[in-house]
Amino acid sequence: MKNFSGGMLTVIAAFGLVVGTTYVHGWMTDRWTGRNVAAELQQAAELLEQRFPSRFGDWGAVEELESSPEELARAGAVGHISRAYVNSTSKARVSVFVVCATPHDASGHTPDRCYPGAGFEIAETEHRQTVPLADGRNAEVFTGTFRKAGQTLRVFWTYGMENTWIAPQIARIELANARAVYKVYVIIDESKLPPGVGANVCAEFLSAILTQFDAALKEPVPPSQPG
Repeated sequence: MKNFSGGMLTVIAAFGLVVGTTYVHGWMTDRWTGRNVAAELQQAAELLEQRFPSRFGDWGAVEELESSPEELARAGAVGHISRAYVNSTSKARVSVFVVCATPHDASGHTPDRCYPGAGFEIAETEHRQTVPLADGRNAEVFTGTFRKAGQTLRVFWTYGMENTWIAPQIARIELANARAVYKVYVIIDESKLPPGVGANVCAEFLSAILTQFDAALKEPVPPSQPG
């Protein structure tokens, strides 16, 4: 009888764990609210590809860059942008990679993991920085540098959700309630630049483009046309 009771308690405990985990996951993914999370994520991805600015101020996109299917899969990208921009006045050039992904996928595949995997060494350890945006808000970003064969790349990255840009301490927790996350990378080759110039260029670029993108996202979404 004792063995039977113990076995039943184990089964009941396991069942309770499964039910509890399922409920929490459903609550976090809006399964119980009637929202179509997958559709909202797809819409956010389409807005990224349609509305991410290609020209603003002195900056303009000059090249669409290729992204490998493997890289996009690792990033969990539902939608993405990969471009090079040049400043018409200073001639500075930056590369931009943006993905729209779930909070879970967006929280992984960070530069401190992927660049060493591509043969780079970490030259300047990532740290947080506040970038004042053109509309008066602030964006939290990470920045660091990566070096290989005499080339030094500075990377800025930040996570966007609901008109806010953050550099989370524990991304999977702080992003968990978002239905879609935009992850923005800005990269500049500062191998031949004076100290500090690359960081200033990236910060100025982010200040302008994040403001422009947020404004574009607030524009009404046209109703779907019947097929």
